Amino acid sequence: MLNISLLIACVLAYLLGSLSSAILVCKFLDLSDPRTQGSQNPGATNVLRIGGKTAALLTLAGDMLKGMIPVFIAKFFDFSNLDLSLIALSAFIGHLYPIFFRFKGGKGVATLLGVTLALSWPLGLALIATWLLVALSSRYSSLAALLMSLGLPLYAWYLLGLQAAIVLAVMSVLLIIRHRSNIQKLFKGTESKIGRR
Repeated sequence: MLNISLLIACVLAYLLGSLSSAILVCKFLDLSDPRTQGSQNPGATNVLRIGGKTAALLTLAGDMLKGMIPVFIAKFFDFSNLDLSLIALSAFIGHLYPIFFRFKGGKGVATLLGVTLALSWPLGLALIATWLLVALSSRYSSLAALLMSLGLPLYAWYLLGLQAAIVLAVMSVLLIIRHRSNIQKLFKGTESKIGRR
């Protein structure tokens, strides 16, 4: 049976996720379009390279909030953990494939963190801790994101149950797919490190 409320929530989450913080921040600060500079990825790490810390922090905050807001709102309507995970996935897909920007979005790390913090703050903190541990030790944002995403289904299974973990595993797979060029660069030793323009 089709759950109309869930369908509406997923559509609205996708539309909110489709707002590109990187593009909007760069336009507001009169910076170059992040899709044409650096790694050409409209995300916080690339904005850091082309626009500095303030622009990157604004992008990070925007990408996290657009993931958090739909999940937090849905929590007020007593959706199940499975439904909340589907809403989170919708916002994440909106970031990856935004309808407002010809379906060319970012890689999803900040939005993933936003939706998981809203789903379960221990889950979000576990992912942030994983990212920080790898990023600080390796200086590779992409490697930190990849290892964090591998931990996501396991953390979610423990904290939210198997059904939610399966949905969030889809998010993990999508994030890894979006990082395929970074994976190639890591193996070649040509991946850029954090802070390097």
